[in-house]
Amino acid sequence: MYMRIAKQGLLALGLAAAAVVGPLGGPLNGAAPANAAEAVSVRLKWLPQAQFAGFYVAKAKGFYEAEGLDMTINPGGPNLNAEALVASGADTFGLGSGTEAVLYARAKGLPLVCIGMSQQKTPFAFVARAASGIKTIEDFKGRKVATWFTGPQYTLYSVLAAAKIDQSELTIMPQPVTMAPFIDGQFDVATVTFYNELNTLKAQGIDDLTVFTPDDYGVTTQQDSFLVSEKVLAEKPELVQGFLNATLKGWKYAFEHKDEALDIVMAASEGLERGHQALMLDEIERLMVAGRAAEEGLGALDMASLEKVQADLISFGALKEPVDLKAAFNETVWEKVPASDKKL
Repeated sequence: MYMRIAKQGLLALGLAAAAVVGPLGGPLNGAAPANAAEAVSVRLKWLPQAQFAGFYVAKAKGFYEAEGLDMTINPGGPNLNAEALVASGADTFGLGSGTEAVLYARAKGLPLVCIGMSQQKTPFAFVARAASGIKTIEDFKGRKVATWFTGPQYTLYSVLAAAKIDQSELTIMPQPVTMAPFIDGQFDVATVTFYNELNTLKAQGIDDLTVFTPDDYGVTTQQDSFLVSEKVLAEKPELVQGFLNATLKGWKYAFEHKDEALDIVMAASEGLERGHQALMLDEIERLMVAGRAAEEGLGALDMASLEKVQADLISFGALKEPVDLKAAFNETVWEKVPASDKKL
């Protein structure tokens, strides 16, 4: 309710206040107090862990607040899709999957824009146990090879193509979240991420592994995309700039103060094992501080890599036609991030 001014001498003041103050003290006509933070959210691709340390550090250290953002960090999960949630406006920003996911989203007409990439090197690898006798990619022939059909399968297809192996020469099967079937010998080759499953296997004493790294076969796919909708980018460019500035600053701080960053991550969720999170943070740093990012700063987009991934997807029939890469991947926001906030 508006405050009723009883005294005649305060009438003018009451009218002036009514011009800008709405019910319950809220602003009218878009008016807002100077320096008021805007409520925004970012949707992660999974539950809290060191893979997302930069976001939690940026919030804990006040970097988002300094950019005028009242940030809510929303975790992901098996039934939550960052791309869809950002495209629909349910979340302002997102950390989505990699290059492939952005291309698919654009091909489906989702109004998403990638403004930076977290991981510069391919985070996926393929592993076989020594007892399997698999020592080279050529040894995949005739074997059962498991992968996640959420994007990593295309990394596998690209590696096979680079080795001139037809997919029909092996059995490609879906891989569950747990590594138990691989440990039990239900398939010969498994897909892992360097920062999670590979460390999990080693922690269980399984170190008789041959590791096949896609980058060794000329297959590099950037992963963990910083996403925003076309609408928000067009209407609130300063908000988007503030988000990327603060997020990359958070990542830089996390790598330069790892113990503190781990404290912040551990506080974000119960049940995390600090040793595993420490290994994860180290590996995430290796993946993020590589390629163009090593010289020019965290979050860089590698347009040559993006073009190659798209060409591969078209050759596999995963994309029917190319999407406009300049519309899907916007470098201008990243270019405006101060060097002091993104360069280690």
